[in-house]
Order: sequence, then C-alpha cells, then structure tokens
Amino acid sequence: MLEKLMVVGGRPLRGTVQISGAKNSAVALIPAAILAETSVTLDNLPHLSDVAIYTEILTDLGATIDWNEDRMTIDPSRMKSLPMPNGKVKKLRASYYLMGALLGRFGEATIGLPGGCNFEPRPIDLHIKGFEALGAEVSNENGALKIRAKELRGAKIYLDMASVGATINIMLAASRAKGVTIIENAAKEPEIIDVATLLNSMGARIKGAGTETIRIEGVTEMHGCRHSIIPDRIQAGTYMIAAAATRGDVTVDNVIPKHMEALTAKLQEMGVHIYEMDESIRVVGQPEYESVDVKALVYPGFATDLQSPMASLLCQARGVSILTDHVYSNRFKHIPELVRMGAKMKVEGRSAIIEGSQLSSAKVRATDLRAGASLVLAGLSVRTGGITEVSGVEFIDRGYENLVFNLSSLGAEVWRESEE
Repeated sequence: MLEKLMVVGGRPLRGTVQISGAKNSAVALIPAAILAETSVTLDNLPHLSDVAIYTEILTDLGATIDWNEDRMTIDPSRMKSLPMPNGKVKKLRASYYLMGALLGRFGEATIGLPGGCNFEPRPIDLHIKGFEALGAEVSNENGALKIRAKELRGAKIYLDMASVGATINIMLAASRAKGVTIIENAAKEPEIIDVATLLNSMGARIKGAGTETIRIEGVTEMHGCRHSIIPDRIQAGTYMIAAAATRGDVTVDNVIPKHMEALTAKLQEMGVHIYEMDESIRVVGQPEYESVDVKALVYPGFATDLQSPMASLLCQARGVSILTDHVYSNRFKHIPELVRMGAKMKVEGRSAIIEGSQLSSAKVRATDLRAGASLVLAGLSVRTGGITEVSGVEFIDRGYENLVFNLSSLGAEVWRESEE
C-alpha cells in the first residue's frame, strides 16, 4: 500500500540525531561480498528498501544471509551466476554492481538494465568500456546485458567522466583479474574508499582509492572478513540543512566532519552557526540568511545528492541564489513542487534561480529520493504551520532510515498515512 508523509511546519528541530551507515556504500559493499569464498560481515548497515531488495537478489543467487539489526553476514560460498534479466534488479539503480562482482567471481553475468530513481538516464557505457578493457565480451540481449570473459586481464582504463558507479564496478571485476589494472580519472568519493577497504580486507590489493589513479593488482581468490560501513554523509547533510531551515539547534552524531566540508562552508556563508567535534556536528539556525551560489560537483565538491534539499533552504535566504548542478543536468523535478508551495524559483539550463520567499503548506509529490527529502524539509520550514502532504514516500524510504522517528525525536510533528 502506498503511503504519504504528513508534515506540520513551524517547529524548530532540537536535539541529537544518530546517522546510520551510508546507503551509497551499502549498495556496493553487499555485492562486493560475492567475490569472497567465505562469509563477509557488514556492521553499521542501514535499514533501507534498497538493502532489502539486494538481500533478496543475493538469496536468489544462492547466498545465505543473516541480517540482525545493523549487522549482516553474507555467505557467498554456494552462489551461482544465474541470469537475472528482469524482476528485482529493475527496482534497484545500484543493481549494476552485480555485473562487476559476478564477472570477477564467475567470469559471467546476465543482468537486466537497472531501475531506481528516474531523474536522469545514467548510461552505463563507462562500466561496459571497463569490462571490455579487462577482456570481457558484452552484448545486449532483450534488454539485459550479457557479460562474459574466458579470462579477465588487467588493463589501463581512462574514465571519460569521474563516475562513482564505473569506478567501483571496474574495481570489483579487476580485483580477481590477472595482472595489474590502473583506473585513471577515477572518482574520489568516500564510498569508493569504503569499498576498497572492504576488498583489501578480503585479500584484494588496491592502492590509491580516494585519488584520481587507482592501482589494482588482481588476486586468484578472496576470503571473508568483517567491515564497518562509513556514516551516510547525505543523510547527515539532510539533517544539517533541516536544522538550519527550521531555525533549530541539532547535533548530528556519528558523522565524519571532513566528508561534510563543502556543505558546512555553504551553510556558514549563509550565516548558519556550525560547531565541529570529532564525530559530530552541531548546527544552530539563525533568524536571517544571506543568499549564496551553490555548484554541485563531484567529490570533494558540493554533493549533487544534497542539491535538492539545499533548494528548500535557499528559499529562506534574502536576495537571489543560483543553484547549479554540474553532475546531472536534469535533477530539478522538485522545483515545480516547491513552486506549488509558494517558492519563487525557475530552472534555466543546469541552474535553478531561487529568490527568497515565504513557503506555505500544500500537497506535493516526490519524484525521486532526494527530491522527496527536499519536500519534507520545505514542509518543516513553513513558518505559518499547516500540513504539507508528501506523496511518493517509497522513494524517500530508499535512502533515509527511520526518517519519521528521527524527525519526531527532534520535535517535528510528522507521520505516515495511507494514500488513497
């Protein structure tokens, strides 16, 4: 049954919120476990719909999975590379990581083209280019990709774009290839370091993760290990923006402050007060905010995943702000919904022009994960009170663990209702 979120505005958020493990790491670490011959245990795993779908897919392939609270143990010893042209892989954007993992372990994979958030087609040509460079043959059969390699051999691979997905996928396959693979113009996101850390603990030999050149010396076999997932920097950023948007005082706990530097700098530029500790950040909202220009870039730049939530906060700044996304050109489907709430904003090319305005409650629809977060924040920040109805909650559930509980614990009035 579909649900909607009911959000009451006008209440400053106060208190402490615990950040769970990173979604963007989890959806790569779970398939990475396929490469091992024995059990892999992941700690700090977030409870999200994407994670649940992944466990079902691995179980279908023969893995034994024990998931207890935030710990998951994956035994991949009896797995097989079965064709998966349709079904569950279609529900999951990150199902493409199965390609690199199955190719590395079994030398073959047949995977339906992935689904997930539909804000822009994200072609996987860089992934395919990487697999072919390693010696695999790739063909499209009835909408599914068939990838086969008699033998994977190390290669030098230059990525035309610093793609997180392609960097990780090539890293997965190359871990079990013969010889040395070098990925140039690799993405540098913290989640890539997280995946490389797991793979190295499993016996891989990877150097340079987090820089633009990653060197992978292939190994013949890999073993199980235990690994703790890094905190979710996008979830942390969303709560930081929520604290500012509601003029609240929130401590975001279990976070790596270095991962948040681009957002922290922009919030401070607006006039938000921020205090950093070793593993937490306190955000204190202010009565007035200055307009700023924000450019979403690859890491260590401002995260594209925080561009949508940031749009809701910029509505409250004096003057005109320009929000530009250099990662995805068409990630502005939240803008018409915010306009429905009274926002003064328009899209011009890759940019949204945002003029300070007073938001009011309305019925709005989430079209993707981060757009959903943006609308929830907008509803919380409506100063006149009123109830904002956000439908499309299934998107939000893909990336935010315990959202209603966490917001309620900070003093928000928010609940779920069934949608007609």
